[in-house]
Amino acid sequence: MCCIPQRLGQMDICKGVVSLATAAGAICLLYKAIRAGIKCQPPRCSASPICVARLAVEREQHGRDSGELRRLLNSLECKQDEYAKSMVLHSITRCVYLLESEASACTNDDITLVGSMLDDKDNSVKIQALNALKAFSGIRKFRLKIQEHSIKVLELISTIWDSQLHIAGLRLLNNLPLPDFAHPQLRRVMPALMEILQSDYTLAQVQAARLLSNLAQKNDLLYDILNCQVHSNFLNLFQSTQPGSLLLEVLVFAERLSEGRSSPHYRAVKWHYNEQSVHEAVFGDDSRLADRLLALVIHPEEDVQIQACKVIVSLQCPQDVGVWPSCPPSHSCFSNAE
Repeated sequence: MCCIPQRLGQMDICKGVVSLATAAGAICLLYKAIRAGIKCQPPRCSASPICVARLAVEREQHGRDSGELRRLLNSLECKQDEYAKSMVLHSITRCVYLLESEASACTNDDITLVGSMLDDKDNSVKIQALNALKAFSGIRKFRLKIQEHSIKVLELISTIWDSQLHIAGLRLLNNLPLPDFAHPQLRRVMPALMEILQSDYTLAQVQAARLLSNLAQKNDLLYDILNCQVHSNFLNLFQSTQPGSLLLEVLVFAERLSEGRSSPHYRAVKWHYNEQSVHEAVFGDDSRLADRLLALVIHPEEDVQIQACKVIVSLQCPQDVGVWPSCPPSHSCFSNAE
């Protein structure tokens, strides 16, 4: 009996040792788990545009070519469904913007490959191809090659009524100097550009107004713009309730038209206009543009105010007539009271 307490004590000591060993093992396992967690990196998903961009940027920051842009371009040559092609083109766009050295190392054949996607039957692929071309257009050496696709781009925006496609196509055109060989096609698509300008999608309207402002400075296109038919409510574009970004662009457009029609080159010809033309809506005897402009002089946005004043000055004083005070009253669209 006297051995029992001694054995119980030994058991307690053994239990303590086991407990300490168990605790030490748990701590060791926890340490290993934490250490492994610190060393572990999240898996990279090459299919994700964000992961692609992150990986590529990290490598370029270390002075290494990621090869990601080349891999993406090569994958375009493989047979893929529309969704996959759209995602690849989207990733290409991001890489071009983020990886300047890799993008500059591309070739005209790569631009041709991306441009060929404009013939795809799926609109989302066309849109992503337009965005990719827009990204490449920021690199000077590719601009001439991208210009070769301008006819196709004009065809797309004039035959497909899709606001996202309009935005992508017009953004690309606005980022390029349009070549003279595109002017005949521009004349054909002028009604479509006017329709986009008068649509209800602000981003597309802004891009259309910007392109039309540029085209209004081309002597051989000015009459086609001024004689283009518009809706009876065309001047609603100049209402103060319109978004400031759109108002600014249509005011610039109006100023370009006013400057163009007042130039000696244009005034040397006697032009005739349709009753529902841009010219009659903006400069005709029954035009209410003056009322719209006077309201915009007190617009909350200063840029809009300034541009409205510029249009008023251009209407009051043709370019070839000295300074404003000497302009004959017959050239003014405003009454003496106004």
